Amino acid sequence: MHELSICESIATAVTGHAGGRRVRSVRLRVGALRQIVPDTLVFCWQIAARGPLLEGSVLDVEVVPGEVVCAGCGTRDRLTRFALQCQACGGPVSVVAGEEMLIESIEVEDEVEVEDEDEPQPGASADPGDVGTPPRTTTTRK
Repeated sequence: MHELSICESIATAVTGHAGGRRVRSVRLRVGALRQIVPDTLVFCWQIAARGPLLEGSVLDVEVVPGEVVCAGCGTRDRLTRFALQCQACGGPVSVVAGEEMLIESIEVEDEVEVEDEDEPQPGASADPGDVGTPPRTTTTRK
């Protein structure tokens, strides 16, 4: 199951870009030709996303369909079966979409995660009955 190692790599990249902030969600674009099972990727994220910055985060996977363009007539088609020839003229085609895998965005909290749990967090009240102001979120695009 190579999806777990992919999720571990994504977790490393996301943690590096989060700047010490807690991650809420990760949007990922995966091409249909990548031989990755999206449901397995989401399941493996729950295993790979351990630790204070990723715990509870959600992996949102968008599958990008495979597309080809004909070298002869220029027709652009979505791949519905694995046949690398133009459906219009029978000529050779080039793959133009469906092989990508990229982290499109991450959603993080504005506040940096504090290591020492005894210290009050920014925005938190000293009174345990007062919930304080909830942290805002921002989306960071790569």
